[in-house]
Amino acid sequence: MENNGWDDSAEAWIADMGAEGDFSRRHVLDAPMLARIRGRDFRNALDVGCGEGRFCRMLAAEGIATIGIDPTARLLAAARTRDPQGRYLQGRAEALPFDDASFDLVISYLTLIDIEDYAGGIAEMARVLRPGGSLLIANLNSFSTAGDWTAEGKAASGFLIDNYLDERAEWESWNGMLVRNWHRPFHLYMQALLSNGLRLVHFDEPAPTDGNPQTIARYRRAPWLHVMEWVRDERAP
Repeated sequence: MENNGWDDSAEAWIADMGAEGDFSRRHVLDAPMLARIRGRDFRNALDVGCGEGRFCRMLAAEGIATIGIDPTARLLAAARTRDPQGRYLQGRAEALPFDDASFDLVISYLTLIDIEDYAGGIAEMARVLRPGGSLLIANLNSFSTAGDWTAEGKAASGFLIDNYLDERAEWESWNGMLVRNWHRPFHLYMQALLSNGLRLVHFDEPAPTDGNPQTIARYRRAPWLHVMEWVRDERAP
């Protein structure tokens, strides 16, 4: 199996996420992700790349029967400990162990950047969606994965985007973790989604809603995150 760093980084990730998640999740992505779910008739959901199960627990709190799937055994063990009533399976996005049209809702919450065969993963997520079902994606903006701050994010610095069109894997290190993330130009994701009978119904680049003012300002200065909802065509086979 490929080494993407997650087996060795799992303990640090569990400690870093805690029960509530990091800044991006708590203050940027959770609210718009949940807004796309609430008040709609989603009976069941699959969280692809569920990690330690945080968003699965949030979906369950909304009354949605949820299965989490992840390739990292240690993260799944933490998910089961925190949510003994939940259902968590070991597996990969590129080979989902479910029948066609099994779910009303599929979630990809900051996972596409971890998946080497992103096109295979997207095809599988579309396959297990019922016609009319939704694929809800939160991902790092492709501009952010192609760039970095020029002077450690100080007020006088800028955000430099370079080699944007070159797909590549890069090792990212923070808070005791070292994992491989993928930069891809945004059109690669869009083309894969469009080619699988999916229709874009929502797109947003949410701004932080709360938190440290300095961190909020940093998130507003450069493109960082986006949320998309795609619906499987009713006519899809």
